[in-house]
Amino acid sequence: MQQQIPESLIVIAGRGVYPLELAASARAQGVRRICAVAFPGETEKAIARLVDEVAWIKLGQYAVMLDAMRAMKIPCAVMAGGISPTALFRVRPDKAFFELLGRLKEKNAETIFGAVGDDLKKIGVELLMAHRFMEKSMPEPGLLTATAPTESQQRDIELGLHVAKTTSSLEIGQTVVIKEGTILAVEAFEGTDATILRAGELGGPGCVVVKVAKRGHDMRFDIPVVGDRTLKTLKKAGAAVLAVEARRTILLDRANLIAQATRQNLCMIAIPTQDTP
Repeated sequence: MQQQIPESLIVIAGRGVYPLELAASARAQGVRRICAVAFPGETEKAIARLVDEVAWIKLGQYAVMLDAMRAMKIPCAVMAGGISPTALFRVRPDKAFFELLGRLKEKNAETIFGAVGDDLKKIGVELLMAHRFMEKSMPEPGLLTATAPTESQQRDIELGLHVAKTTSSLEIGQTVVIKEGTILAVEAFEGTDATILRAGELGGPGCVVVKVAKRGHDMRFDIPVVGDRTLKTLKKAGAAVLAVEARRTILLDRANLIAQATRQNLCMIAIPTQDTP
């Protein structure tokens, strides 16, 4: 069933090109007014050319963010793009954010962003799925490039899928790197790119990278995203395969991304899971 296009939208914009592509896609699909909440040092300045209004807010200034979103008078928002892991240690949280953290028994991305979603609802803003307006960027199950995985690589994909689903449910990370049945790296706080490079240093060329969403993941935020930077990292590490979760991963600039993967002789495949809708 086709989803109704809202008249207006707030994009809570993190780093990278994902917020830019989402804003452009929302505009192309008929959203008339788009505002952005952006963060200095994280959000691309180019966001200002794609939206009608931008509120630049320092990380941790939670009350300021809520006030800005309330003033926009827009009933729905999308979270797009992450925040640099090291930036989280430089944040000076305001009283409102400390109070939010104080309400949580466990403090991780799922609980914190879930609480933010609850607070947004209180001020009349519904947090939409993070892939809203990006549905065409989410691949169906199947091979995405001309190069198919070998039997050995297929076994590594299956192992990586099992490990990634297990570790991601423990709030460790979404990415696992394997080579010939050996687990080289599991994503931790450093993020996907650093995990891939670490695995390349340990195992050399030919590794298999598996990236998934965690089981029961709240798709309103922090869903797997693959872009040009990821492919450059895979090339630098000498990776042979990238397996992503079908219908639960966003491929930024999808056609060009797959063409780039083909040029670097990378096998890229979308794999179905028990969570695949």
